[in-house]
Amino acid sequence: MANYENYYSVISSLAASGKLTFEENEPMSRHTSFKIGGNARYFILPSDAETLALVINAAYDCNLSVYVLGKGTNVLFDDDGFDGAVISTLGLNSVSVDGNRIVCGAGASLTGVSKTAQENSLKGMSFAYGIPGSVGGAVFMNAGAYTGETRDILSSSVYLDLNDMELHTLSKQEHCFGYRTSSYKEHPERIILSATFELEKGERDEIKAEMEDFMSRRRDKQPLEYPSAGSTFKRYPGRYTAQMFDSVGLKGVRVGGAEVSEKHAGFVINKENASSKDVKELIKLIQDRIRDEYGIEIEREVIYVPEK
Repeated sequence: MANYENYYSVISSLAASGKLTFEENEPMSRHTSFKIGGNARYFILPSDAETLALVINAAYDCNLSVYVLGKGTNVLFDDDGFDGAVISTLGLNSVSVDGNRIVCGAGASLTGVSKTAQENSLKGMSFAYGIPGSVGGAVFMNAGAYTGETRDILSSSVYLDLNDMELHTLSKQEHCFGYRTSSYKEHPERIILSATFELEKGERDEIKAEMEDFMSRRRDKQPLEYPSAGSTFKRYPGRYTAQMFDSVGLKGVRVGGAEVSEKHAGFVINKENASSKDVKELIKLIQDRIRDEYGIEIEREVIYVPEK
């Protein structure tokens, strides 16, 4: 049985010492790009990696469920909420430049880091400009767009292993990157704390022009005016997801407040106060329709919390 009283005592003490901030019964709709989700019993923002490790360890000691969250751009929290501790990495947001390398915390904005690269005449990260997630999320899922992916520029990452509560470093090869996946997906006990990107010298104005071109394409083609989790499904090999959806009449289909975007059929959007139930039912409807029409199984990118 969870010992909420003891856990509250731990996080209150750490908050009093300035090592974290926390909220009780915090709506997760405030912390995800979908703008959907019930209350987390505790939402905790540690200021550093040591404190993050302390609150995770204390949660396990008190038998509380834990979910570590970055910018929440690929996550759908259930309407019933999360009866445990949601621990944010956004306080781990340091960014430093050392020659052609950028070292950044897991909570740093991916778009912000790409701006830092441009300002320091470092090329190779323009593809990340406009991706709304955090560095940790990008490493976890090998985020990418247009001309590149995270694996193209990552040198190494540092993680906290919940089994031994020690810090470890992964080399680029050890990430075993694939399409929207990495070894971190197979090891939920590993919490990404930081990453190092290795880039090349370039011309600042040329890099900026490329970034602006990518951002313009996003605005033109993606429904950025509505809450969503970006591309809802992984791309099926040899097929374009949006084209498949459009060909079977899915564009504009709604379940409750959730809709397949009229602008880009690959996006399920929160059109009008959608619930998590609306989104899940629409995702299932899409998967069923594509299975019936094409005989293939499409896999969602969106992570359900809790997974059910």
